[in-house]
Amino acid sequence: MSGQGFPWARLLQAGLRLGLAPDAFWKLSLREWRLITATKSEGGFGRKDLSRLLAAFPDKE
Repeated sequence: MSGQGFPWARLLQAGLRLGLAPDAFWKLSLREWRLITATKSEGGFGRKDLSRLLAAFPDKE
């Protein structure tokens, strides 16, 4: 990291571009962040995967 510290701002900006609210970003575990930001070839998931996940676990009001 060459003395510049961890790039929190860059990661938060990436999360915002993905549509995450700041509070949702800070609640993510490192494992969740890696899954969200991984490419499909790295084992990440795409829109279809997300749609299936949302259908299986809808938000409760």
